Amino acid sequence: MSENLPPAIGIIGGSGLYDLEGFENREEISVETPFGPPSDVLVTGKLAGRRVYFLPRHARGHRILPTELNHRANIWALRSLNVRWIIAVTAVGSLQEKYHPRDIVLPDQFFDRTSRRDQHTFFGKGIVAHVAFGDPISDGLRGLLHEACVAQGRKVHNGGTYVCMDGPAFSTRAESNAHRQLGFDIIGMTNLPEAKLAREAEIALATLAMVTDYDCWKVEEEAVTAESVIGHLHANVAASKAILAQVIPSIPTEPNWPEHRSLDTALMTARDLWPEQTVENLRPILQRFL
Repeated sequence: MSENLPPAIGIIGGSGLYDLEGFENREEISVETPFGPPSDVLVTGKLAGRRVYFLPRHARGHRILPTELNHRANIWALRSLNVRWIIAVTAVGSLQEKYHPRDIVLPDQFFDRTSRRDQHTFFGKGIVAHVAFGDPISDGLRGLLHEACVAQGRKVHNGGTYVCMDGPAFSTRAESNAHRQLGFDIIGMTNLPEAKLAREAEIALATLAMVTDYDCWKVEEEAVTAESVIGHLHANVAASKAILAQVIPSIPTEPNWPEHRSLDTALMTARDLWPEQTVENLRPILQRFL
Protein backbone atom coordinates (compact mmCIF):
# COMPACT_ATOMS: atom_id res chain seq x y z
CA MET A 1 0.00 0.00 0.00
CA SER A 2 1.09 3.57 -0.66
CA GLU A 3 2.21 4.48 2.88
CA ASN A 4 5.18 2.13 2.44
CA LEU A 5 6.32 3.70 -0.84
CA PRO A 6 8.20 6.98 -1.42
CA PRO A 7 6.23 9.85 -3.01
CA ALA A 8 6.25 9.36 -6.77
CA ILE A 9 5.39 11.13 -10.01
CA GLY A 10 2.71 9.92 -12.41
CA ILE A 11 2.59 10.55 -16.14
CA ILE A 12 -0.66 9.96 -18.00
CA GLY A 13 0.08 9.64 -21.69
CA GLY A 14 -2.41 10.97 -24.22
CA SER A 15 -3.06 10.25 -27.88
CA GLY A 16 0.19 9.14 -29.48
CA LEU A 17 2.08 8.86 -26.19
CA TYR A 18 1.78 5.20 -25.30
CA ASP A 19 5.20 4.60 -23.76
CA LEU A 20 8.16 6.42 -22.24
CA GLU A 21 11.78 5.54 -22.87
CA GLY A 22 14.71 5.99 -20.51
CA PHE A 23 13.51 4.17 -17.40
CA GLU A 24 16.20 2.63 -15.21
CA ASN A 25 15.17 -0.78 -13.86
CA ARG A 26 12.01 -0.67 -15.92
CA GLU A 27 9.16 -2.92 -14.87
CA GLU A 28 5.46 -3.30 -15.56
CA ILE A 29 2.90 -3.40 -12.74
CA SER A 30 -0.68 -4.60 -12.91
CA VAL A 31 -2.92 -2.96 -10.30
CA GLU A 32 -6.34 -4.22 -9.24
CA THR A 33 -8.72 -1.51 -8.04
CA PRO A 34 -12.18 -1.47 -6.43
CA PHE A 35 -13.38 0.37 -9.54
CA GLY A 36 -12.20 -2.16 -12.10
CA PRO A 37 -9.07 -2.31 -14.26
CA PRO A 38 -6.98 0.73 -15.23
CA SER A 39 -6.41 1.52 -18.89
CA ASP A 40 -3.27 -0.62 -19.04
CA VAL A 41 -0.40 -1.92 -16.98
CA LEU A 42 1.70 0.80 -15.37
CA VAL A 43 5.31 1.15 -16.43
CA THR A 44 7.68 2.23 -13.68
CA GLY A 45 11.32 2.78 -12.89
CA LYS A 46 13.69 5.64 -12.19
CA LEU A 47 13.53 8.50 -14.68
CA ALA A 48 15.81 11.51 -14.22
CA GLY A 49 16.55 10.20 -10.75
CA ARG A 50 12.89 10.00 -9.63
CA ARG A 51 10.40 7.18 -9.21
CA VAL A 52 7.90 7.61 -12.07
CA TYR A 53 4.79 5.65 -13.04
CA PHE A 54 3.55 5.92 -16.60
CA LEU A 55 0.02 5.02 -17.70
CA PRO A 56 -1.19 5.28 -21.32
CA ARG A 57 -4.68 6.78 -21.02
CA HIS A 58 -6.14 5.02 -24.05
CA ALA A 59 -4.03 1.87 -23.60
CA ARG A 60 -1.17 0.87 -25.84
CA GLY A 61 -2.47 0.71 -29.39
CA HIS A 62 -5.17 3.31 -28.58
CA ARG A 63 -8.00 0.86 -27.81
CA ILE A 64 -10.21 2.80 -25.37
CA LEU A 65 -12.71 5.53 -26.28
CA PRO A 66 -12.87 8.67 -24.13
CA THR A 67 -16.31 7.60 -22.84
CA GLU A 68 -14.95 4.13 -22.04
CA LEU A 69 -12.13 5.40 -19.86
CA ASN A 70 -12.18 4.19 -16.27
CA HIS A 71 -10.78 7.37 -14.74
CA ARG A 72 -11.41 6.23 -11.18
CA ALA A 73 -9.40 3.06 -11.70
CA ASN A 74 -6.56 5.02 -13.33
CA ILE A 75 -6.24 7.60 -10.55
CA TRP A 76 -6.82 5.05 -7.75
CA ALA A 77 -4.05 2.85 -9.19
CA LEU A 78 -1.61 5.76 -9.25
CA ARG A 79 -2.55 6.92 -5.73
CA SER A 80 -2.17 3.37 -4.39
CA LEU A 81 1.47 3.56 -5.51
CA ASN A 82 1.89 6.89 -3.65
CA VAL A 83 1.87 9.06 -6.75
CA ARG A 84 1.48 12.63 -5.45
CA TRP A 85 2.10 14.59 -8.66
CA ILE A 86 0.54 13.87 -12.06
CA ILE A 87 1.41 15.40 -15.40
CA ALA A 88 -1.46 14.68 -17.78
CA VAL A 89 -0.36 14.87 -21.41
CA THR A 90 -3.27 15.40 -23.76
CA ALA A 91 -4.01 16.26 -27.39
CA VAL A 92 -6.40 19.18 -27.82
CA GLY A 93 -8.08 21.28 -30.46
CA SER A 94 -7.54 25.05 -30.59
CA LEU A 95 -10.57 27.31 -30.20
CA GLN A 96 -8.66 30.57 -30.66
CA GLU A 97 -6.53 31.97 -33.47
CA LYS A 98 -3.49 32.39 -31.23
CA TYR A 99 -3.16 28.68 -30.43
CA HIS A 100 -1.56 27.00 -33.43
CA PRO A 101 -1.06 23.30 -34.09
CA ARG A 102 2.08 22.10 -32.25
CA ASP A 103 1.76 24.91 -29.67
CA ILE A 104 1.58 23.91 -26.02
CA VAL A 105 -1.12 25.16 -23.66
CA LEU A 106 -0.94 24.82 -19.88
CA PRO A 107 -4.59 25.33 -18.91
CA ASP A 108 -5.54 26.68 -15.50
CA GLN A 109 -9.33 26.28 -15.85
CA PHE A 110 -11.88 23.75 -17.07
CA PHE A 111 -15.46 23.81 -18.28
CA ASP A 112 -17.37 20.55 -17.95
CA ARG A 113 -19.55 19.31 -20.82
CA THR A 114 -19.26 15.63 -19.93
CA SER A 115 -22.19 13.36 -19.06
CA ARG A 116 -20.72 10.69 -16.75
CA ARG A 117 -20.15 12.87 -13.71
CA ASP A 118 -21.31 10.21 -11.26
CA GLN A 119 -18.16 8.31 -12.29
CA HIS A 120 -15.90 11.32 -11.77
CA THR A 121 -15.79 11.10 -7.98
CA PHE A 122 -14.48 8.55 -5.51
CA PHE A 123 -17.05 9.50 -2.91
CA GLY A 124 -20.57 8.31 -2.23
CA LYS A 125 -21.70 5.01 -0.69
CA GLY A 126 -21.81 6.53 2.76
CA ILE A 127 -18.96 9.07 2.66
CA VAL A 128 -19.65 12.56 1.33
CA ALA A 129 -16.86 14.96 0.32
CA HIS A 130 -16.88 18.22 -1.63
CA VAL A 131 -13.37 19.25 -2.65
CA ALA A 132 -12.60 22.87 -3.51
CA PHE A 133 -12.13 23.06 -7.27
CA GLY A 134 -12.15 26.77 -8.03
CA ASP A 135 -8.52 26.47 -9.11
CA PRO A 136 -8.48 22.97 -10.59
CA ILE A 137 -4.83 22.87 -11.65
CA SER A 138 -1.81 22.82 -9.37
CA ASP A 139 -0.16 26.24 -9.76
CA GLY A 140 3.13 24.84 -8.52
CA LEU A 141 3.28 22.05 -11.06
CA ARG A 142 2.00 24.23 -13.89
CA GLY A 143 4.77 26.73 -13.12
CA LEU A 144 7.41 24.00 -13.32
CA LEU A 145 5.99 22.81 -16.63
CA HIS A 146 6.10 26.35 -17.98
CA GLU A 147 9.76 26.70 -17.01
CA ALA A 148 10.54 23.37 -18.70
CA CYS A 149 8.72 24.38 -21.90
CA VAL A 150 10.62 27.67 -22.05
CA ALA A 151 13.92 25.90 -21.39
CA GLN A 152 13.14 23.54 -24.29
CA GLY A 153 12.42 26.49 -26.58
CA ARG A 154 8.79 25.48 -27.09
CA LYS A 155 5.97 27.88 -27.92
CA VAL A 156 3.91 27.71 -24.76
CA HIS A 157 0.80 29.53 -23.47
CA ASN A 158 0.62 29.62 -19.68
CA GLY A 159 -3.06 29.54 -18.71
CA GLY A 160 -6.35 29.06 -20.53
CA THR A 161 -9.66 27.24 -20.29
CA TYR A 162 -10.01 23.64 -21.43
CA VAL A 163 -13.59 22.65 -22.29
CA CYS A 164 -14.12 18.93 -21.85
CA MET A 165 -16.67 17.15 -24.06
CA ASP A 166 -17.65 13.48 -24.25
CA GLY A 167 -16.75 12.62 -27.82
CA PRO A 168 -15.88 10.37 -29.50
CA ALA A 169 -17.09 12.44 -32.47
CA PHE A 170 -15.45 15.82 -32.83
CA SER A 171 -17.55 18.99 -32.41
CA THR A 172 -20.12 20.29 -34.84
CA ARG A 173 -19.26 23.71 -36.23
CA ALA A 174 -22.13 25.22 -34.20
CA GLU A 175 -20.70 23.73 -31.00
CA SER A 176 -17.21 24.89 -31.87
CA ASN A 177 -18.37 28.45 -32.50
CA ALA A 178 -20.39 28.45 -29.27
CA HIS A 179 -17.30 27.40 -27.33
CA ARG A 180 -15.36 30.22 -28.94
CA GLN A 181 -18.05 32.75 -28.04
CA LEU A 182 -17.92 31.58 -24.43
CA GLY A 183 -14.21 32.37 -24.42
CA PHE A 184 -12.86 28.84 -24.11
CA ASP A 185 -9.34 28.24 -25.39
CA ILE A 186 -8.88 24.54 -26.11
CA ILE A 187 -11.10 21.47 -26.30
CA GLY A 188 -10.53 17.85 -25.38
CA MET A 189 -12.34 14.73 -24.22
CA THR A 190 -10.46 13.35 -21.24
CA ASN A 191 -8.64 15.64 -18.85
CA LEU A 192 -11.29 17.15 -16.58
CA PRO A 193 -12.31 13.87 -14.89
CA GLU A 194 -8.63 13.20 -14.17
CA ALA A 195 -8.27 16.61 -12.55
CA LYS A 196 -11.37 16.12 -10.36
CA LEU A 197 -10.30 12.69 -9.18
CA ALA A 198 -6.70 13.78 -8.61
CA ARG A 199 -7.92 16.58 -6.36
CA GLU A 200 -10.02 14.11 -4.34
CA ALA A 201 -7.00 11.81 -4.10
CA GLU A 202 -4.81 14.69 -2.84
CA ILE A 203 -2.59 14.59 -5.92
CA ALA A 204 -1.20 17.75 -7.51
CA LEU A 205 -2.08 17.64 -11.22
CA ALA A 206 -1.16 19.84 -14.16
CA THR A 207 -1.96 19.40 -17.83
CA LEU A 208 0.44 19.49 -20.75
CA ALA A 209 -1.97 20.16 -23.62
CA MET A 210 -0.54 19.69 -27.10
CA VAL A 211 -2.48 21.41 -29.89
CA THR A 212 -3.15 19.24 -32.94
CA ASP A 213 -5.85 21.14 -34.85
CA TYR A 214 -8.32 24.05 -34.99
CA ASP A 215 -11.37 21.92 -34.13
CA CYS A 216 -13.77 22.82 -36.99
CA TRP A 217 -14.49 26.53 -36.47
CA LYS A 218 -11.74 27.76 -38.79
CA VAL A 219 -13.46 27.33 -42.13
CA GLU A 220 -10.35 28.11 -44.18
CA GLU A 221 -8.66 25.12 -42.54
CA GLU A 222 -9.58 21.49 -43.04
CA ALA A 223 -12.06 20.36 -40.37
CA VAL A 224 -10.43 18.15 -37.81
CA THR A 225 -10.21 14.44 -38.61
CA ALA A 226 -8.18 11.69 -37.01
CA GLU A 227 -6.11 11.44 -40.19
CA SER A 228 -5.35 15.16 -40.37
CA VAL A 229 -3.85 15.37 -36.88
CA ILE A 230 -1.40 12.47 -37.17
CA GLY A 231 1.59 14.59 -38.25
CA HIS A 232 1.07 17.13 -35.48
CA LEU A 233 0.51 14.29 -33.03
CA HIS A 234 3.89 12.74 -33.76
CA ALA A 235 5.68 16.08 -33.42
CA ASN A 236 3.88 16.77 -30.15
CA VAL A 237 4.86 13.39 -28.71
CA ALA A 238 8.54 14.13 -29.31
CA ALA A 239 8.15 17.54 -27.68
CA SER A 240 6.27 16.15 -24.67
CA LYS A 241 8.97 13.56 -23.99
CA ALA A 242 11.67 16.26 -23.97
CA ILE A 243 9.60 18.47 -21.65
CA LEU A 244 8.92 15.60 -19.25
CA ALA A 245 12.63 14.79 -19.05
CA GLN A 246 13.28 18.47 -18.28
CA VAL A 247 10.60 18.91 -15.61
CA ILE A 248 10.81 15.67 -13.61
CA PRO A 249 14.04 16.54 -11.69
CA SER A 250 12.53 19.89 -10.60
CA ILE A 251 9.42 18.40 -8.94
CA PRO A 252 9.72 18.45 -5.12
CA THR A 253 10.31 15.23 -3.24
CA GLU A 254 7.96 16.06 -0.35
CA PRO A 255 4.20 16.37 -1.00
CA ASN A 256 3.48 19.56 0.93
CA TRP A 257 1.53 21.67 -1.57
CA PRO A 258 -2.10 22.72 -0.88
CA GLU A 259 -3.40 19.99 -3.21
CA HIS A 260 -1.79 17.38 -0.98
CA ARG A 261 -4.22 18.26 1.83
CA SER A 262 -7.34 18.95 -0.21
CA LEU A 263 -9.51 16.67 1.93
CA ASP A 264 -8.85 18.67 5.11
CA THR A 265 -11.90 20.86 4.44
CA ALA A 266 -13.82 18.53 2.12
CA LEU A 267 -15.07 15.59 4.19
CA MET A 268 -18.65 16.10 5.39
CA THR A 269 -19.54 12.73 6.92
CA ALA A 270 -18.55 12.08 10.54
CA ARG A 271 -15.75 9.53 10.84
CA ASP A 272 -17.81 7.18 13.02
CA LEU A 273 -20.42 6.90 10.25
CA TRP A 274 -18.03 5.79 7.50
CA PRO A 275 -19.10 2.37 6.13
CA GLU A 276 -16.35 -0.22 6.49
CA GLN A 277 -16.45 -1.31 2.83
CA THR A 278 -16.27 2.26 1.53
CA VAL A 279 -13.32 2.94 3.81
CA GLU A 280 -11.58 -0.16 2.49
CA ASN A 281 -12.24 0.84 -1.12
CA LEU A 282 -10.81 4.32 -0.50
CA ARG A 283 -7.96 3.30 1.81
CA PRO A 284 -5.16 4.78 -0.37
CA ILE A 285 -7.00 8.12 -0.38
CA LEU A 286 -8.25 8.20 3.21
CA GLN A 287 -5.32 6.50 4.95
CA ARG A 288 -4.12 9.61 6.79
CA PHE A 289 -7.57 9.93 8.40
CA LEU A 290 -7.69 6.31 9.56
